[in-house]
Amino acid sequence: MYARHRFPTEIISYAVWLYFTFPLSYRDVQKVLLYRGIDVSHEAIRAWCQKFGQQYANEIRRRRPRVGDKWHLDEMVVTINGEHYYLGRAVDQDGNVLDILMQRHRDKAAAKKFFRKLLKKQGFAPRVIVTDKLKSYGAAKRELLPHIEHRQHKGLNNRAENSHQPTRMRERRMRRFKSPGHAQRFCSSYELIRQHFHPKQHLLPATEYRQQMRQRFESWHELTGTQAAA
Repeated sequence: MYARHRFPTEIISYAVWLYFTFPLSYRDVQKVLLYRGIDVSHEAIRAWCQKFGQQYANEIRRRRPRVGDKWHLDEMVVTINGEHYYLGRAVDQDGNVLDILMQRHRDKAAAKKFFRKLLKKQGFAPRVIVTDKLKSYGAAKRELLPHIEHRQHKGLNNRAENSHQPTRMRERRMRRFKSPGHAQRFCSSYELIRQHFHPKQHLLPATEYRQQMRQRFESWHELTGTQAAA
């Protein structure tokens, strides 16, 4: 996995962790590493994030507990080179990101494609689907999931809409995504890695929050093949 890389795995995984966990640019991560005496170019950090980000995210997905059976679906508009695209997002009732998909349209065909991707990735059908009043969701659901309960109400879908906020922050920090493929690649890694290190702190006692973070750091060291710092 790390063969033929000049820097050790601890530095590579640390750089990837910084980039996907905090709203930092590649040059910001370069400065953090330089402060710690590690001289590495921002281009090397970019290559590490592109190569290892999705691998780490896939391992986080594989290790996390089974997600809920109530799925909230929503999309946000992303402007790339003056054109509008739609970043579809699905989360469960606990706010866990299930999947994202960047598409050019938000018609029935786009909704069906997103449903199929979700069903394939999760391996089971939900008990309930919650969306806004976009008619394409209802049309696609009637064809692919006719027996699943479907609730359409804007106020019921705040969980999915709120889940867009960290992505919006990163989009502004990156001065917009460069292409639909760039947005898809970045978000596929970012959503899972960022969420892994952001448990709902405001809902947890301090001792429980610290315990959760220790467990998640241990999990990170295991999946990246590194040793925890002494």
